[in-house]
Amino acid sequence: MIYPFAIGAVVGPCVITVVTTAAAQDLRRRRIPNWLTFGAWLLALPVQCAMHGAVSGLFEWSGGWLAGLGLLLPLYLMRGMAAGDVKLMAAVGAWLGAPMAVQIALVAFVIGGVWAIVQTLAAGQWVPLLRNLRLMLASAGQIRPQRDGTGDPAALRSVGSIPYGVAIAIGTVGVLFATA
Repeated sequence: MIYPFAIGAVVGPCVITVVTTAAAQDLRRRRIPNWLTFGAWLLALPVQCAMHGAVSGLFEWSGGWLAGLGLLLPLYLMRGMAAGDVKLMAAVGAWLGAPMAVQIALVAFVIGGVWAIVQTLAAGQWVPLLRNLRLMLASAGQIRPQRDGTGDPAALRSVGSIPYGVAIAIGTVGVLFATA
């Protein structure tokens, strides 16, 4: 088993590398590649096992992965987020564990929310945003949100998007430095 100083010496730099690479890809291509998220999941498992022992490491890894996935999956299912963002948060959870994944997701929600509000204000898209939000909330628990009943094909037209991988990266780095 590796001593706790390995968390800062190995895990922190690895996670920061993953999230900054994801943020750069998301900014440039508006996609977070699967090779990055899946690779991060796979690399986190032996590190967790080395730090906590085989069984405990597997539980730390899977608990963090599930927490990261579960926190963002509902937003993806309501079409409010892309799959790459969900997979990135699962990777962060796999590296850092469930409690930190929750902290990071909360910080990323605030960052992403403020960013989206500013972007919406700047674009003058408040009315469509509020309509889409109402439809998303009304369809909570459904895989595909229903239209607003008018048959308007623009009912769920996007009012803009943000590269949410950047919010996850800022949240991750912020939480890591705040807890160091």
